[in-house]
Amino acid sequence: MYDVEKGYQMAKDFYAQYGVDVDKAIEIADRVPISMHCWQGDDVAGLEKKGDDALTGGIQATGNYPGKARNAEELRQDIEEAMKFIPGELKLNLHASYLEADTFVDRDAIEPKHFDKWVDWANEHNIGLDFNPTYFSHPKSSNGTLSSADDDIRNFWIEHGIRSRKIGEYFYEKTGKVCVINHWTPDGDKEVPVDTLAPRLRLKDSYDKIFEATKDVKGVMDGIESKVFGIGLESYTVGSHEFCMGYVMNAKSDHIMMTLDTGHYHPTEVVSAKLSGVYTFADHALLHVSRPVRWDSDHVVSFDDETRAIMEELVRMGKLEDTYIATDFFDASINRIAAWVIGIRNTRKAMLAALLQPVDTMKKIEKDGDVSGRLAYKEEFKAAPFALVWDYYCAKKGAGTGLTWLDEVRAYEKDVLSKRQ
Repeated sequence: MYDVEKGYQMAKDFYAQYGVDVDKAIEIADRVPISMHCWQGDDVAGLEKKGDDALTGGIQATGNYPGKARNAEELRQDIEEAMKFIPGELKLNLHASYLEADTFVDRDAIEPKHFDKWVDWANEHNIGLDFNPTYFSHPKSSNGTLSSADDDIRNFWIEHGIRSRKIGEYFYEKTGKVCVINHWTPDGDKEVPVDTLAPRLRLKDSYDKIFEATKDVKGVMDGIESKVFGIGLESYTVGSHEFCMGYVMNAKSDHIMMTLDTGHYHPTEVVSAKLSGVYTFADHALLHVSRPVRWDSDHVVSFDDETRAIMEELVRMGKLEDTYIATDFFDASINRIAAWVIGIRNTRKAMLAALLQPVDTMKKIEKDGDVSGRLAYKEEFKAAPFALVWDYYCAKKGAGTGLTWLDEVRAYEKDVLSKRQ
């Protein structure tokens, strides 16, 4: 193993010549929360007492790697194992389908008490909880949810949304940390409908009813998430980007914001190009970090150009700490704990790399019209020694440098996961 401290000092010398405060960059990267999604650990199965666990709504978890969590206790145990190797402030992101009850509780009847074990666990680890209504994988979600033409179905899901916001307030009261709730519906059609407006008017009305009924809720921020399409819903999505952005901007509410999921756009669109447009009109945004491969396939987050570009945009705009960042992928083809660790470490790593750039200098060069210098700086910092700073940061946090964490995850697989067969 190389001398991490020596490497760090060399990196500091490199960055110092450009006026970059490495220690400050580490401090900021460490305190920005990343919300860790629980559903990577069990392939989005959830914990509801029901007979049919089939995923719907255009969601697919591919692969059948052995050892997935079979209950809440195993899921929390696996999350704890992954958290050992993920440096920095974390939250846990729950879907409503991860409630815990002795008997079946339908989505329109969920209560805060059904998440008390999660609350106790979060407080034990001093982390916050985020939340998501689960508008998919349910008998009443096959023909639309919040946009359904059936009033009984639509009212069922409106009640689910209302209860979800009240649970979010409960999380805030119990943990002392703001609960971010993400609202996403899979509603759509395999073919283009004749009437594309009516479903969107119903979806707008449903959101209006949810927020009006819970207008006194405190400590909750709400993201409205769009999507291009889902499997079986290829031609029409009710909650399109234009609909969701229109709803957020028209809401004029401090707690309602746009959710941008990196997998929910056409292959030629990138979230990094959308952020400044959103922040022209908004104070906050919710970011779901995933990795699409030709479609919304939710691959493990990579330290790729787009992930880095997103973090660079947030840092350059001064909006990193105004953005609620959450991961959202589910890969069942590899060790699920390794997937968590790799994906969330890459998210944090991209954040730190972006903070290790002389942004003020680069902005001045651009303002002065020196486009040659601008390009030179942008290219130079692609190869800057941020990996040495990253290793130092991970070592300082006890999260394992390089791939040292991998041996422990493999040992956990042998000692724990393999016995779940």
